[in-house]
Amino acid sequence: MDDMLNNLSTYGYIVLFLYSLGGGFVALLGAGVLSFMGKMDLSLSIAIAFTANFIGDSLMFYMSRYHKKEMMEYFKKHRRKLAFSHLLLKRRGSWIIVIKKFIYGLKTLVPLAVGLTKYDFWKFSLYNAIGALIWAVSVGGLSYLFGGALIEGYKTVADKPYLAPIMLLIVGGSVWIYLSRATKKQ
Repeated sequence: MDDMLNNLSTYGYIVLFLYSLGGGFVALLGAGVLSFMGKMDLSLSIAIAFTANFIGDSLMFYMSRYHKKEMMEYFKKHRRKLAFSHLLLKRRGSWIIVIKKFIYGLKTLVPLAVGLTKYDFWKFSLYNAIGALIWAVSVGGLSYLFGGALIEGYKTVADKPYLAPIMLLIVGGSVWIYLSRATKKQ
């Protein structure tokens, strides 16, 4: 365990940056807990996660804006989710760009869907920066504040390994049911 913590504290910032390019919730959660343990710096972790998340979503926006033909190949299987993202953008306005940081399954689709529209890049960047900042501060800060509880939860799951798949099935199933109902034909 000590070797793993030493590796994470050494390479953790690089892993956090790379993982945060595409979302990074778990990596930032881990960085918050490691900051609680004194192995990483919380403010640096939040800054890295914010920067990487902002860059990642901006790159997805850019890819879908200027490489539509290639992106449409990806969307063949996800047309309903793409339509759902467009619908959310129309209903909720630009704030869906901020909120989507916290909704699994939409983190990737919303920047891609917005990039396919004529939405202004600078406006997207502003809302993306606000969302990335709120996401990084809240997830990083809360994982630091509840670091002790998260460590105890990890110990419980380590002692009773059958709990992990059950918890993953419950969370994954809930997300799947939500997205299925939200994108269902009416």
